[in-house]
Amino acid sequence: MTLDISQIDFSQLDFAKGGGLIPAVVQDADTLQVLTLAYMDEAALRETLDSGQATFFSRSRGGRWRKGETSGDFLNVVSVTPDCDGDSVVVKVRPVGNACHLNRISCFGEGDAPGLGRIGRLERTVHVRAQADANDSWTARLIAQGPKRAAQKVGEEGVETALAGAAGDNAELASEAADLIYHLLVLLHARHMVFQDVLDVLAQRAEPANHSG
Repeated sequence: MTLDISQIDFSQLDFAKGGGLIPAVVQDADTLQVLTLAYMDEAALRETLDSGQATFFSRSRGGRWRKGETSGDFLNVVSVTPDCDGDSVVVKVRPVGNACHLNRISCFGEGDAPGLGRIGRLERTVHVRAQADANDSWTARLIAQGPKRAAQKVGEEGVETALAGAAGDNAELASEAADLIYHLLVLLHARHMVFQDVLDVLAQRAEPANHSG
């Protein structure tokens, strides 16, 4: 795995402030849910960058440990970004299993990805189900029929969402909008795209507005 480490300059990291350790906020790269807070010494950070799997310094064990060594619940690292003072980092990961030792997705409560993180979770589910047997999964069956069929479904769901918005109640509109978003994610997958491609366009469009004064 190729890591986004362009912003890592070890000379700018302040391990001394924390007695040789820096806090590492671990965040799901797709849902942006905070999964856990751990600590790294310089060796753990270097091993993380070299291996592509989150490695920490355990204060209770007094040594390095790679998440998943005993549980199998690894944290595959996408990027590591220091904060402005160089005394902590955000580690974005794609988890294999649960991040919490209590078999929860996150150490911060029992809930799944909140808010817009639900779209990231759904996108990951679409990716998994796309690999399933088409006889057992509607998602796999739809993707197997190609982008044109997925696009047709987006059109159908778009019309149903519009009709619900014009004449339906709030519950119907929410339900139809959910169907529309699901089929949009399937279409993006069928076209070898991800929702981040859409977000990138929205960010580009927002730049002129942010600088308009």
